[in-house]
Amino acid sequence: MKTLQARLDLIQERIECAKFLKNDGLGNEIGFWVFDYPAKYELLVRGQLIHLTERLTNRNYQFVHINLFQILVDMLTERGLFDRACTREQQAGLASLRKTLAGPLSQAKVAEYIAQKVQPEKLQFLLVSGLGNAWPLVRGHELLSALQDVMGHTPLVLFYPGEYSGRDLYPFGMIESRNYYRAFKLVPEDGNKILNG
Repeated sequence: MKTLQARLDLIQERIECAKFLKNDGLGNEIGFWVFDYPAKYELLVRGQLIHLTERLTNRNYQFVHINLFQILVDMLTERGLFDRACTREQQAGLASLRKTLAGPLSQAKVAEYIAQKVQPEKLQFLLVSGLGNAWPLVRGHELLSALQDVMGHTPLVLFYPGEYSGRDLYPFGMIESRNYYRAFKLVPEDGNKILNG
């Protein structure tokens, strides 16, 4: 946990770096960043995010912090599907619910909804959390791929409850997967500075 706290303490410094805010030096890669952490520390990360958003707001950054689970609830509620989805999960289970909601909650639709809500072109960056609660209805690598089409040049940080190898996302650090996605680690485990300037 000590290492995680040290990494959490570096997040604001990384976000305030000019290279992060301007997507400089990324070799034409999209400015998508992952902050991975052990899922068992979800509550610690949530608490840190509250303080981080307060500090960034007080420093007058133009950003939005979204919770993916709340996005899904909002999408289903607006379409009159939320109560039916809850009933479906109780009756048939999560796997059945995921199949049922594959259309209404496709990763492309979730990405478009996010873009409409936050208007990324008006932001300096976007913070995204709540993936653990939204999983498996939202998958990290699929959502990031869909968000590429709507984020433009606005940097995004995904707070990821699991492991990110720099190539593959492993949900909760327990599920073997080969969910390749090319993003940058916001704060590596060794705390090395990857952003200067």
